[in-house]
Amino acid sequence: MSTLAEAVQTALVGGELPCASAFAIARQLGVEPLRVGQQADALGVRLGKCQLGLFGYGPKVEGRHRRVKPMQDVPPALAAAIRAALDEDGRLSCVAAWRIAEELAMARQEVSDAAEGLGVRIVKCQLGAF
Repeated sequence: MSTLAEAVQTALVGGELPCASAFAIARQLGVEPLRVGQQADALGVRLGKCQLGLFGYGPKVEGRHRRVKPMQDVPPALAAAIRAALDEDGRLSCVAAWRIAEELAMARQEVSDAAEGLGVRIVKCQLGAF
């Protein structure tokens, strides 16, 4: 078993690999997060606890898989940052959402909530989940 596979297996919580743990593995091993996601997939391991709140928080059939909630009043600076980062199809990439959170010193979940409130879809998970 490879070092990456071992790291994924060691980091499992309830049979799932939390998003934060996947990124920690990527940093520790000096690999792209996508490689960690691909390794998890190859091992049949589900990703969980998305840091943007988009998946991995409960059964999808019960509607509890997401934590993201539409922000009602998106601050103008946050709305502008999101709109400036949209792709040609009007969507926001996961990496852009993370960058906005870092630049505005806010939680990643807040950026996701704001995007949801603006009707913006987040795409291109850095781990390859979506």
